[in-house]
Amino acid sequence: MNTKRNIYKDFEHPFAQYVRIVGKGKNGARSLSYDEAYQAFSMILKNEVLDVQLGAFLMLLRVKEESVDELAGFVQATRDQLNFKKLDVDLDWSSYAGKRKHYPWFILAALTLAKHGYNIVMHGASGHTMNRVYTEQVLTYLGYPICQNDAEVEQQLQQQHFAYIPLEVISPILADLITLRNVMGLRSPIHTLARLINPFNAKATLQAIFHPAYRGSHQQAAFRLGYKNSAVIKGEGGEFERNPDAKTLICGIKDGELYEHELPKLTDYRSPIEEELDLALFKAVWDGQQSHDYGEIAVIETMGIALYTMGVCDSFEAAMQKAKTLWVNRHTV
Repeated sequence: MNTKRNIYKDFEHPFAQYVRIVGKGKNGARSLSYDEAYQAFSMILKNEVLDVQLGAFLMLLRVKEESVDELAGFVQATRDQLNFKKLDVDLDWSSYAGKRKHYPWFILAALTLAKHGYNIVMHGASGHTMNRVYTEQVLTYLGYPICQNDAEVEQQLQQQHFAYIPLEVISPILADLITLRNVMGLRSPIHTLARLINPFNAKATLQAIFHPAYRGSHQQAAFRLGYKNSAVIKGEGGEFERNPDAKTLICGIKDGELYEHELPKLTDYRSPIEEELDLALFKAVWDGQQSHDYGEIAVIETMGIALYTMGVCDSFEAAMQKAKTLWVNRHTV
């Protein structure tokens, strides 16, 4: 018997109430309120929860699917425990899925925006799902450093308007929890809430989901958190990347107002899956030494959504035209 657990044989652990709320059977269970979610996740972040409680809590939420109030409460608890300096960031770009079938074209969209002076902070986690190429690996290959604190983020924004910071730097506890996928065999709410952290209070945020049902909850949670400009899409492979082979529904916030907008399918076929993700080819496209029809459309369209979300353009049509120009001139500025 675990002695740490055994001390609670005569009185209830403070976290037990939250497990009971979400797990009290088909008729007795309910979602946590915002305040309950905030308190519960604050305890998790402070390591005041037993492992058995944590596993039960995360999987009960996974089965139930977290509510907007739960998600917003979890994210706010996380944000309130951060201690980063205030930086001028135009766009917060979350990247937690990794890529398997197509290259991570969204990275080139972000780097192109940075080349033209927009301050982009990207954050993510690497290696929690096998057989995927993660952003951290790709950025290292392209010669971009992985920031280990907010001072390095500030330095990179000053030098090249782009910084990547791993989840393990933002919150070591969340980084540990996100790796539980390989232990539990399932994703947990951590995969959802990490995308919404916006650690440097950027003026606009981008989040991608893999399952369409989460699109609305991300949008509503961002709204609940007070984010004024945000976009959520079902991105290719779960990353914030427009798939030209499919319609793309954007669930967004524009100047504090909720909206939905659907971008049309751009191809008459399904583009072939890459046999392998050769980063030398990927870099050659970035350097302008090689072309890639699918990839360059994905870059431009993804960048267009980002430009509209940041308020650079008043329409998606104008944003896509500007994105084309930025892509063509990415190495001349």
